[in-house]
Amino acid sequence: MISNIISWAAVGLLLITSIGLLTSRDWRWSLGLLAAQYLGMFWLVTLHWPFGLASIKLVTGWMATATLGVTRLDLAEHEQTGESAWPQGRLFRLFAAAIVVILVIASTPQVETIIPGISRPVIAGGLLLAGMGLLHLGLTAEVLRVILGLLTVMAGFELLYATVETSILLAGLLSIVNLGLALAGAYLMTAAPSEEAEEFE
Repeated sequence: MISNIISWAAVGLLLITSIGLLTSRDWRWSLGLLAAQYLGMFWLVTLHWPFGLASIKLVTGWMATATLGVTRLDLAEHEQTGESAWPQGRLFRLFAAAIVVILVIASTPQVETIIPGISRPVIAGGLLLAGMGLLHLGLTAEVLRVILGLLTVMAGFELLYATVETSILLAGLLSIVNLGLALAGAYLMTAAPSEEAEEFE
């Protein structure tokens, strides 16, 4: 009972962090929310994986976050020029996020019947991260935000896939993919600094 409550609390944390990533304009807050998102994902993965194996995802996520943070910190500060992606309003993004949440709530019971043996908080968390990540990718063209969206989508996929496969090799391969995304984002941010900081201070 207590474990179930904590699991739903982790889903709530994923909801808060994913919406925060969608609406935040400060890159420091965004990276902090990404780190907290990996913490919630870690807890849900421990429902199906051993603690030591699940901690790989937490460490990998924080390493990816640190890579992006160090790279962004080294870049020259730019003036905030506003968002290049349409639409710009936070209200629209909150409305779009609400639609994703409604779709996740509606589809979670159906996914649970299709894939038995997976706890409902894990399904809800995985679908939520995947949906919010795709929404994030559809609303921006800025390098750092695109990487954050891709990492969020990957986190949702990993959360769902971890319930059906507990291979150490798979955990390592997915970690390499996450770190590769972070390194690619770091390279793109340094290669095109003039295009960076479209939304961040």
